[in-house]
Amino acid sequence: MKTLRVLTGITTSGTPHLGNYVGAVRPTVRASRLSEVESFYFLADYHALIKVGDPARVQRSTLEIAATWLACGLDPEQVTFYRQSDIPEIPELAWLLTCVTGKGVLNRAHAYKAAVDKNTAAGEEPDAGVTAGLFMYPVLMAADILMFNAHQVPVGRDQIQHIEMARDVASSFNHLYGAHFTLPEAAIEEHVATLPGLDGRKMSKSYDNTIPLFVPREQLKKLIMGIVTDSRAPGEPKDTEGSALFQLYQAFASTEETTALAQAYADGIAWGDAKQVLFERLDAEIAPLRSVYDELIQNPAQLEKILKMGADKARAIATPFTARLRHAVGLRPLDSLTDTSKTAKMAKAAAPSFKQYRQADGLFYFKLMDAKGQLLLQSTGFASPKEAAQTIALLQTSGTNVLAENPSLLPIKADLEAVSQALRYFSEAAE
Repeated sequence: MKTLRVLTGITTSGTPHLGNYVGAVRPTVRASRLSEVESFYFLADYHALIKVGDPARVQRSTLEIAATWLACGLDPEQVTFYRQSDIPEIPELAWLLTCVTGKGVLNRAHAYKAAVDKNTAAGEEPDAGVTAGLFMYPVLMAADILMFNAHQVPVGRDQIQHIEMARDVASSFNHLYGAHFTLPEAAIEEHVATLPGLDGRKMSKSYDNTIPLFVPREQLKKLIMGIVTDSRAPGEPKDTEGSALFQLYQAFASTEETTALAQAYADGIAWGDAKQVLFERLDAEIAPLRSVYDELIQNPAQLEKILKMGADKARAIATPFTARLRHAVGLRPLDSLTDTSKTAKMAKAAAPSFKQYRQADGLFYFKLMDAKGQLLLQSTGFASPKEAAQTIALLQTSGTNVLAENPSLLPIKADLEAVSQALRYFSEAAE
């Protein structure tokens, strides 16, 4: 049984590079093969419109990123693989979330603050050149995640704030309209969250220092030979710390290979030889994928068909879920008109809830309460709030199956049928 939903997207604003591959594509494709993981992958073309004004570039990037994911082993039969703009329910959800999101929360978003700080330093108006799209970016990202009630979202460190904001927005909506959304967690692979680019800074399209993932072999070698190094000559010991070459190699090599290169650094390997070692290691992994990528790029009709199939799969979840959300906020047919105040009170009263808290022993606990406030489940202690939240998420999606598999994890304070009925509320809301 798949008990963990993982969602990730890549903005269609440029050509995929090594940083995208190591930080997002490779780890999430691996995770998609795990039996307990239900994976959602999307091409974030709405997000691209925030910073790209060239329609041809957005279209070409969409083609390249779709081909990249498939070439790297993504199986569209086993995952939900779709283009963001093919799911009209996502921008609708973004509006529903906008209406419960405080402007003060968005004022603190890193991208917006950076734009304001830049303008202020230049003596311009704080919001000069800032579009509403840039300002509302975190809400659209929250809609991407919450539409499918993802438990985990693989992101780089610079995106952690957006996951925290998605949690805040989901909590606000749940508080007003009932428990519809799972609170997502950021998932980061510590040692490959970011890669250095050609100039040693973080590899980013913004810095124009990227190494495109599927450039021809000779061009890849030329780019690697151009990576900035220091002036130490052959025979002089070299530091692995802060070396862009070494960090890139480490992201692709085994522990044994990395140890061997570290020793070569200590022995004074020439920079040219180190770059050759890096090139050969990268090309060994990328070359087989490159051939598949080149074939896919030449067949955009096949990619379009795959994305349309993925959209159908995604909308099978998004359409009925959006209908329930519309009903929850009051967007209802007039022929079903009832006493709205009474209905709202009844809906609120009928909702079970999880309460998460910390005790004096330093551990984190949660309890499940029924609609009348009666205790149904009381957890044992967890070392971190994240572990407690993950268990809550499992209960919300898998119900009493979690109890059956872990009978000592959650002491039951009420009969199993009452617990099962309460948990069904959460699983139905997430469907």
